[in-house]
Amino acid sequence: MTKITNITVKEVSIRTLKVHGTDYISITDIARQKNPVEPKDVVKNWMRLKNTLEYLGLWEQLNNPNFKGVEFDPLLKDSGNNIEL
Repeated sequence: MTKITNITVKEVSIRTLKVHGTDYISITDIARQKNPVEPKDVVKNWMRLKNTLEYLGLWEQLNNPNFKGVEFDPLLKDSGNNIEL
């Protein structure tokens, strides 16, 4: 069963989704706080950060038995370490 709800943070509505007991939150809605017109630009910049990719790789290792770390390594190696969003 899927349940969609909204929470409000700093006057911005953020969608949350619960699927089979697992909660998800919209990063696009969160990005609207920084750039209400083009939140996708905030998400694109966030996805380029090396720390973000390291986190996603670790999450996949822990939660995805089919994760192919060998295929992920070149992506991580080529990522930048810029901190500006």
